[in-house]
Amino acid sequence: MTKQNLKLFGMEAEKGRWILVVIGLLINVCLGSIYAFSIFRKPLEALWGLTSSQSGYPFMVFLAVFAIAMPLAGNLVARWGPRKTTMLGSLLVGAGWIIASFSPDIAFLTILYGVIGGAGVGIVYGCPIAVVAKWFPQKSGLAIGLTVMGFGVSALVIAPLMKAMIDNPDIGILNTFLYLGIAFLVVITLLAQLLSFPPTEWAPAGVKTASASASASTATTPTINLSRQEVLRTRSFYALWATYTIGCLTGLMAIGIASPVGTEVAKLDATTAALAVSLFAVFNGLGRPLFGAITDKLGPKHTAMISFAMILGVSLLVSFFGQGNALLYLFAFCVLWMCLGGWLAIAPTTTGIFFGKKHYAQNYGLVFTAYGAGAILGTLLSGNIKDITGSYLGAFPIVAGLAILGMIIAAIGLNPVKNQQTD
Repeated sequence: MTKQNLKLFGMEAEKGRWILVVIGLLINVCLGSIYAFSIFRKPLEALWGLTSSQSGYPFMVFLAVFAIAMPLAGNLVARWGPRKTTMLGSLLVGAGWIIASFSPDIAFLTILYGVIGGAGVGIVYGCPIAVVAKWFPQKSGLAIGLTVMGFGVSALVIAPLMKAMIDNPDIGILNTFLYLGIAFLVVITLLAQLLSFPPTEWAPAGVKTASASASASTATTPTINLSRQEVLRTRSFYALWATYTIGCLTGLMAIGIASPVGTEVAKLDATTAALAVSLFAVFNGLGRPLFGAITDKLGPKHTAMISFAMILGVSLLVSFFGQGNALLYLFAFCVLWMCLGGWLAIAPTTTGIFFGKKHYAQNYGLVFTAYGAGAILGTLLSGNIKDITGSYLGAFPIVAGLAILGMIIAAIGLNPVKNQQTD
């Protein structure tokens, strides 16, 4: 089937492929509800008498398992295709949320919600990204950024909904898990039916197909297509993994503590802090297409350094002037959430640029383990500093130092593989 006669959703594939971006965005709105988890933390602490560290365990484990499941999901996508893989993941997402509603304590909640739900999200998350990456073989940063934007803006809708459900005496905190789990299961399963890869020989207008590029030196598609084993032998992978870890550590820490920092440090009331999380979600969502487009324009190295410079600046501001400063809190957390969103576009786009699109699902699954490392380190850092010092402010000087380290690694190591030897 050629690009001239291929139809997608009843229209020319050139236009129809953008519907897949919308589908991926909607799936990610369901998956991204984890970013509103800070709304649960204070109620859980009151319900079960938890410390600040303990209330963050489900969030930390969820994100860690999410990242661990991604490499496994890459193999499933290659074997089963995106539709069946997404359906499997949707069952686990729904089960994780639904079964979590029966938790008697934080340990059970961490296992049921964190492990089962996190595995489901890890399986689903890479599917729409892999689909969009193949439908947009060139300059895919914007398309991928828009796809994953749903994960970021999810909290815009979910955070106030969670707050309203938790505060409703007829629902309460545990039943909130139940009702959301049912909704996510239904929506993701239905949207999964629409996911598909393009035919092997298809390419958008102005881009040669794989067979044509093999015989034409003027081909514009990337000629490099590394397997997962080959990726592991490049220096670029380790630089990308390290910078991605730092970017995720700072952003996920900010997401996990957004609501309690709003009430305890910025001195906002609980309702205003919950609304602030929705504001942050807007910036988290916008950061994805924004940084995706910047990566298309400036390349991975310079985009990464811009992100770390922003993180460094706001971390220093919060460290020195954050106590009781509501406006600075809003500004700084908007930037931190936006930069996390940025990394969730920078990293998948860079994976395609550096390593090619042929084994994209498997390779990005490998790169995405950095997200899990960032989740664990960020949650442990913020929770332990709060328990030791009585305030979350002590975490921000450390974040500033990590941002400087990230800039150094990006400047030295984020280089295209074609300029290297793969030892």
